[in-house]
Amino acid sequence: MSLYQRTVEQKVLRDPIHGYIRVDYQVVWDVINSAWFQRLRRIRQLGGANMVYHCAEHTRFAHSLGVYELVRRMVNEINDIAESLKEEEKVAVMLAGLLHDIGHGPYSHAFEAITSTSHEEYTCRIIEEDTEITHILENAEKGLAKRVADIIRHQSDNFILTQMISSQLDADRMDYLLRDAYFTGTAYGEFDLERIFRTMRLHESNRLVIKQSGVFAIENYIMSRYHMYWQVYYHPVARSYEYLLHALFNRLRDLENTKDKAIMPYLKPLIDNHKLSLEQYFAMDDYSFNYGFACLVHHKDPIVKDLATRLRDRHLFAYTDKTDADVRRIRKWIKDAGLDTKYYLGRDAVKQRPYVPYTEKIDGAIWILMKDGSTKEISNASNIVYSLIHGPQQDDTKIFYPEELEG
Repeated sequence: MSLYQRTVEQKVLRDPIHGYIRVDYQVVWDVINSAWFQRLRRIRQLGGANMVYHCAEHTRFAHSLGVYELVRRMVNEINDIAESLKEEEKVAVMLAGLLHDIGHGPYSHAFEAITSTSHEEYTCRIIEEDTEITHILENAEKGLAKRVADIIRHQSDNFILTQMISSQLDADRMDYLLRDAYFTGTAYGEFDLERIFRTMRLHESNRLVIKQSGVFAIENYIMSRYHMYWQVYYHPVARSYEYLLHALFNRLRDLENTKDKAIMPYLKPLIDNHKLSLEQYFAMDDYSFNYGFACLVHHKDPIVKDLATRLRDRHLFAYTDKTDADVRRIRKWIKDAGLDTKYYLGRDAVKQRPYVPYTEKIDGAIWILMKDGSTKEISNASNIVYSLIHGPQQDDTKIFYPEELEG
C-alpha cells in the first residue's frame, strides 16, 4: 500500500519538450498548485538572453516541471533505479526536482549577484521555513520537507538522489539544455535523451553509470552544453543587459537619499542590503521589477533615469574585447562626455568548462560502465571529452560602454 495519497486520476500537463508531464501523487499536485510554485510562472528562465533570442520567454515554472518529469521517468522507467529505491525516496527526489529552483529571483542568475545570495539558499528556506510549501510536504509525511531540502543541498543519506538532481549528468541540465535550445530556436542544446536513459544503470558503487554503448550520446550531451554556454548563456548582448541591472542597483545604493516615491517598497530592502524575509522575496519577480524600472524612468537622479530607460527600451551598452588600449580609449570617451565610469564602463569575464572530471571534492562526475564490468570516468573513456578537459580553456572578457560615445 502506498505511503502517500495518490491523485484520483493521473494528472497530465502538455509540454513541448517531454510531450506529457505526468503527476500521480497528491503531494506533487498540491505543490504545483501552491502560490510559491505558481510564482515561477513570473520568472523567465534565461534572464537577459531573451534580449537576444526573442522567443526565449519560457519560465522557471516550465523548467521545474520538466526536471520533475525527467526524475519521475528515471525512478520509474530505469529498472536499476526503480528497484533500488523505496517509495518515500522516489517521492522525495521527484519533489526535489520539482522544487530545485523555487528560490530563484527575477532575471534568473543575474539576481544572485545583486543579492549576494544563492538561489539554493532561498530554495531551502522556502521548503523548510514554515511556508505553504513546508505545510504541504509535512502534511504528506512528517520530516519530508527536510529530506527534500537535504537532497538539494547535497546532504541526503542516499547519494543517488542528489546525483539525479545535481551532478554532471542530471535532470536539471538535461531539461534546460533541451528546453532552452527549443525556445531560443537554436540546435546547440539538442542531444539524444532517450539513448542516455536507455543506457543508464545503477552501479554497485551506488552511483549512476552509463553503459559503454552510450558514450557517443554522452559526448553529444557534453558538447551541447559547451555550445549552449558560448552561443546562448554567455552571449555578450545578454551580459550587457545584466550589467545594466547591476549598474542600476549600484547607483541606487550609492545615492544618499533613496526615499524617492519612484523606489518601490519591494526594491528598498535590496537597495539597503537588508536580509530579505520570505514575504519580501515572494513579491519579487520579473513583472514587479519591470514595473519598478518603469517607475525609475521618472526618477530625479539622471543616472538612475538613464539606466532604467535603457533597460526598459533595450538601449543596451555596446561591447568590445578587453585590451588596455580599448579601456583607455573608452574611459576617455566616457569622461569627455561627463559620465561616471563607475556606471558607464563595465567589465565582465566569463569562462566555462562543459565537464568537470572526478576529484575527491567533486563527486558528480560521469562514469562509464565498460564491457568488462569495470568503470571509467568519462574523460578516460572518450577522446572528445579528454580533449575538452586538457585542451586550452576558453574564456571571454568584455568591456561595456554606451554605444553613442563611440567614434
